[in-house]
Amino acid sequence: MLRYPRMSAFAAGGLLCMLAAPALAQSAPAQAPPTGSGFWADYIAGNWSLTLGASGTVGPSYEGASNMALSAAPMVSLARSGAGPAFTSRNDNPGLSLYDVGTFRIGPVGKILFTRDSSASNDLRGLRAVPWGLEAGLFADYYPTDWLRLRAEVRQGFKSHHGVVGDLAADAFYDFLPDWRISGGPRMSVASSSYYRAYYGVTPAESALSGLDVYSPGGGIKSVGFGGALTWKTTDKITTSAFAEYNRLTGPAADSSLVRQRGSVNQLMFGLSATYRFDFTL
Repeated sequence: MLRYPRMSAFAAGGLLCMLAAPALAQSAPAQAPPTGSGFWADYIAGNWSLTLGASGTVGPSYEGASNMALSAAPMVSLARSGAGPAFTSRNDNPGLSLYDVGTFRIGPVGKILFTRDSSASNDLRGLRAVPWGLEAGLFADYYPTDWLRLRAEVRQGFKSHHGVVGDLAADAFYDFLPDWRISGGPRMSVASSSYYRAYYGVTPAESALSGLDVYSPGGGIKSVGFGGALTWKTTDKITTSAFAEYNRLTGPAADSSLVRQRGSVNQLMFGLSATYRFDFTL
């Protein structure tokens, strides 16, 4: 069954992961930072790139599921060209660098969360629907070398949940041919108890309706895994990728009765994507 995110295409920032979350790496030509000073020169003026595309993914029908489903999602990225290495992953949520010195970048980041209910899987019958919402916070990228990127995101949830989520990733990338890049690395996600209650908790009332054991989770590490991608710069503007990712649920997620009784701690995703880059100057 082909599933489409039940949200506006604009929201599609919360992309998927793959054979390794590091998936699709894409680089834009490095540009010297704009001269001058002030807010416009420091944060707005310069060369920008808007990347639009789509991805098709085979992965768990919901987070923690054992059954797989095909899904499609749009891809949106907006970035200002800067000095230093340039690497992006399908796991990166949309953000904007407010401080960029080439090897270190930091700024706001956001993620759209789609509705989760029993239409995704019969496993979720009897559990309350998790409404759509968003997460907002900060990201930081650090390049210790010109072939390795370390990234951290910390986000606060709104509406879907009210917890804090953190994602850590390390991606090594190598251009083995002028237009071909391979990338990959480890991943880890952590979350607070409010997040787990929304997606993994089971109240007494839900237990009676679903048959799942009552479960009241705390916070902790959600998953550890590895992702990777093979990226082809098809033209100067078009990039296509094949990606895959494996994550193993741990801690409060793995202990959930939803995962133990109906799902799986092993989460595998893989897919294809294609994007087109629009360049402009402000």
